[in-house]
Amino acid sequence: MSERVSFGSRMGAVLAAAGSAVGLGNVWRFPYETGNHGGAAFILVYLGCVFVFGLPIMIAEFTIGRRSKACTGGAYETLVPGTHWRWVGYLGVLTGFLILGYYSVVSGWTLEYIWQALSGGFSGKAPVDYVTMFQDFSQHPFRPLLWLLAVLLITHFIVVKGVKDGIEKSSKVMMPLLFIIIVLLAICSMTLPGAEKGLEFLLYPDFSKVTPDVFLGAMGQAFFSLSLGMGCLSTYASYFGKKTNLGQTAMSVGIIDTFVAVLSGLIIFPAAFSVGIQPDAGPSLIFITLPNVFQEAFSGVPFLACVCSVAFYVLLALASITSTISLHEVSTAFLHEKFNFTRSRAAVLVTSGSLVIGVVSSWALGIWKSFTICGLNLFDALDFLTAKIMLPLGGMFAAVFVGWMLDRSIVKGEVTNYGMLKSSYYPLYIFILRFVAPIGIVLIFVNELGLLG
Repeated sequence: MSERVSFGSRMGAVLAAAGSAVGLGNVWRFPYETGNHGGAAFILVYLGCVFVFGLPIMIAEFTIGRRSKACTGGAYETLVPGTHWRWVGYLGVLTGFLILGYYSVVSGWTLEYIWQALSGGFSGKAPVDYVTMFQDFSQHPFRPLLWLLAVLLITHFIVVKGVKDGIEKSSKVMMPLLFIIIVLLAICSMTLPGAEKGLEFLLYPDFSKVTPDVFLGAMGQAFFSLSLGMGCLSTYASYFGKKTNLGQTAMSVGIIDTFVAVLSGLIIFPAAFSVGIQPDAGPSLIFITLPNVFQEAFSGVPFLACVCSVAFYVLLALASITSTISLHEVSTAFLHEKFNFTRSRAAVLVTSGSLVIGVVSSWALGIWKSFTICGLNLFDALDFLTAKIMLPLGGMFAAVFVGWMLDRSIVKGEVTNYGMLKSSYYPLYIFILRFVAPIGIVLIFVNELGLLG
C-alpha cells in the first residue's frame, strides 16, 4: 500500500481545517443567534463553550483521523477492528453527505445574490420587495438548480485535484481572501452613522440576559460552527503529518473560526442599527434584511452600496464553498478507500448523489413544499435530522471513543507527538472528553429536540 498523501505544510493543514469549520454557520447563523440571545453576553458564553467543549472534541477527532490514517468511514474500524464502533464512522460519512446536498442549495443562493448585486438587482426596491425577491427565487423550479450545479461543479473540480493540489491550494487562496473581505466590510460598517449602537450591542455585555437557554444556544452554536461530528475534521486529520501539533492546530482553527464569526457580527450589527433594523431579525438577516441594509446605509453613494453588497455575498460564497469542499472530501475519501474507486470516479458519484439531494431539497421549498414529514418539508427535515440529531451523536461518540475506548498510550502519544511536545493540559483534556463534553452534548441534544421545555 502506498504511503498516504499529506498536506504539504502546517499552514496548509490549518487553513484547510479552518476552511472546513468556517462556513455559513459563522456568517449567517452566528449573527442571528447573537441577536436572539442578547448580544455581547452570548458571545462571552459562546467563547467559553468553544474552548471548553469545542476544542477538546476537535482534538479527539484529529486524534482519530491521524492515528488511523484512514477516512472517517474506515477510521474506527482501523483503530478497534471487529467492533460496532465502525458504525460511528459510517454515521459521519452519511451525515456529511446529506449536509452537502442541502447545504449546496443555500451556497447556490449566495451566487445568485452576487449576480443580483452586480446587475443592480437590489437598487430602487422597497423593504417588502426583498421578501418577494427571495421567495420568488428560492421557490423557482429551475433557477436555484443552476447555481446548485455551479457550486457542486466548483467543489468537484477542487476535490478531484486531490489533497495538495486541490484542497490545500484552494484553502491557501480562499481563506486569506475571505479574511481580507471580512475585515474591509467590518471597517466600512463600523464607520456608518449610528454604528456605535451596534458596537455597544456586540461588545458590552448585559449579564441580566444570560439564561440557561443562552448557555444551551451557545453550546449548540459552538458545536455546529466548528464542524464537529460530520467527519470533516477527522478526514482532514488523516492527511496531517507526524509533526503536526494537534492541540496547536485545534487552537488555531478555533481562533480563526471565532474571528470570522465575531467580525461577521461587526459587519451586520453596526449596519443594521444604522438603518434601524432590529438585531433579532433571525435567519432572514442575510437574504432579505441585509440587501435592504446595504442600500439604505450607502444610499448616498450607490457605487459603494453595490461594492459592499457584492463583497458580502462573495464572502458568503467563499465561506460556504470551503465547507462544501470538506463535506465532499468525507464521502469521496470513503468511496476511494473503502471500495478502491479511483478518486475521480468516487468524486463523480458523490457529486451526482449530492445533486439529487440538492434538487429534492430545492424543490421542497417550491413545487414540492406541500409534501411534508412530521410537519417539515424535505429541506427542513434534512436540516433537522442532520443538525439536531446526527451531528450531536457523532460528536458525542467521538468524545466517548477517545476518552474511554482508545488506548491511553495512543491518546497521549498523539497529543504529545509521542513525547516531542509537552502535555500539561492532558489530564484536563481527558476529563473533559470523559465527563464534561458528553454531558454538554446530551444537553444540547435534548434542548434542540425541545425536551427541556
